[in-house]
Amino acid sequence: MVAGGLAPTGRARLRPQSWRLSACGPVAAGPHGGAAAGGDVSLHNFSGRLWGQIIHFHVMQLMDSLFLWVWATPHLRNLTMTMCNRYDSIPVSTSLLGDTSNMTSIGFAQRLARKTNKQVFVSYNLQNTDSNFPLLVQNRIKEEMKAFQENFWHSGRSEDF
Repeated sequence: MVAGGLAPTGRARLRPQSWRLSACGPVAAGPHGGAAAGGDVSLHNFSGRLWGQIIHFHVMQLMDSLFLWVWATPHLRNLTMTMCNRYDSIPVSTSLLGDTSNMTSIGFAQRLARKTNKQVFVSYNLQNTDSNFPLLVQNRIKEEMKAFQENFWHSGRSEDF
């Protein structure tokens, strides 16, 4: 196995996998992951089958930010950054990499930033053009957020996405 749950053959593991990085290197974070505390980084990987396609999710929690990568094939084709501000209820977003018209990444990042009150980076790399598919992806993320709250919030609070 290599990092991210992909076997050398390209097959994906379907059970969640969490790691915590510290100054001493990666440390298994237990069966339910662990929140990033101090200078730690919490990593949480999970997968789901949506409409017959295996979708992979990678969550990295830093002190004051969250990184979400959603993909079917391991390519980072776009990256959006979003953060809340005190002047507007809608979080500020910008595209850092890839197609600037990818509103799915921006929408996911804005909802996560609003709920976590963190700076959020999202890379949504799915080619499905059906307008209902992002809703299925969002529901899978919501399930994971409820089951593994410590990988999304330091305080362990539960919120809807």
